[in-house]
Amino acid sequence: MPTTHRLESTADSTVDVLTAERRPVLTVAPGDTVTVHTLSAAGYTERQPAPGVDAPTLIDPRRGHCLVGPIAVTGARPGAVLAVRFDDLVPDDWGYTGSGGVDTPVNRALGLTDPASRGPLLWDIDPERGVAVNQLGLGVRTAPFLGVVGLPPEPTGEHSTIPPRPLGGGNIDCRELVAGSTLYLPVTVPDALLSVGDGHAAQGDGEVSGTAVECGMTTTMTLTLLDTAPVEGVHADTPAGRITFGFDADLNAATATALDRMVDWIVALHGTSRAEALAMASVAVSMRVTQVANRTWGVHALLPHDAILTGASATDARP
Repeated sequence: MPTTHRLESTADSTVDVLTAERRPVLTVAPGDTVTVHTLSAAGYTERQPAPGVDAPTLIDPRRGHCLVGPIAVTGARPGAVLAVRFDDLVPDDWGYTGSGGVDTPVNRALGLTDPASRGPLLWDIDPERGVAVNQLGLGVRTAPFLGVVGLPPEPTGEHSTIPPRPLGGGNIDCRELVAGSTLYLPVTVPDALLSVGDGHAAQGDGEVSGTAVECGMTTTMTLTLLDTAPVEGVHADTPAGRITFGFDADLNAATATALDRMVDWIVALHGTSRAEALAMASVAVSMRVTQVANRTWGVHALLPHDAILTGASATDARP
């Protein structure tokens, strides 16, 4: 019988690296559901008093994102796939977005490396209305998701939470991973050892300033294990469609990986050749830059569920 668990962000349950050498904060069975409250990526324990003014943090000093984990999944072994289904995602009622003031390629291109050029925003979030409004009086619709959902990339060492990885996922920052999505992570270490956090109330593709509407998040997720998956690598089934990912320091390489795995998925779904699948991808798949800010390019290929018509649906669609 599946069990429901609850985790809060405490000094004992939070971590700022991905590691298999830390004692699990929770052990679950496949099929169990976990409700976890995570703090913002910075680990703020209270609302910032003004734009650009820091607040107390749970982890100080902090090396990476403030995550909850690791969560052990009994029976998970390398070669299996951990399926993380996001049943519900509810942001806290406040958040922040930073921009500029840091020497990054994007900021250099935009002339915003000077600390005086920083443009932080503070947000009031209304989860029930699905709206966030900042101090400028500008608002956005919310679409909550977790930026970091990851496993340690290898059994030893402490690994940065900042770059997304082909092994273990991590800081994927894909705005499509909203409630109703399932993220598939190839298991990298015994017991999987999942860590999650970096709540985003809203984000555009690319996360171009390096931050989204960063916020605490209450996430309910169901964890299951699969012996096999439709395609290799990190991928997802979301309300928007099927998604495959590529992560690399080279944008072209990241794009090729995401596309290659989407071609494989189309072959598996429709029994085509790879060349035919690539042709279908050219007319049905959208290639999107997931994020530009985390040392590694993230690219995802999105195939909407209704993009490829088959059988009677295809013939009935003719004008």
